[in-house]
Amino acid sequence: MSDVAFFDILRQGLWVAVAMSAPILAVALITGLTVGLFQALTSVQEMTLTFVPKVIAMLIVFWVSMSFMTGLLVAFFRGQVLPLVIGN
Repeated sequence: MSDVAFFDILRQGLWVAVAMSAPILAVALITGLTVGLFQALTSVQEMTLTFVPKVIAMLIVFWVSMSFMTGLLVAFFRGQVLPLVIGN
């Protein structure tokens, strides 16, 4: 395998990782900002108030987007990784 092919597959793998993690990270960011704003407005400084809503929101988004993530990962492996394994 040439260096160009290796780095191209590596680049595509990183983009797949970004695409798979983007929904969960976006929801964690939005939830964290919302809870932080709520805490600032109400002067409630409870540590579990920041942790529990984020975890619940992230689990919900993970459950909803599992088929998208699985399809993206399977397409990457079928299109990029398996031809390299079978071809050698």
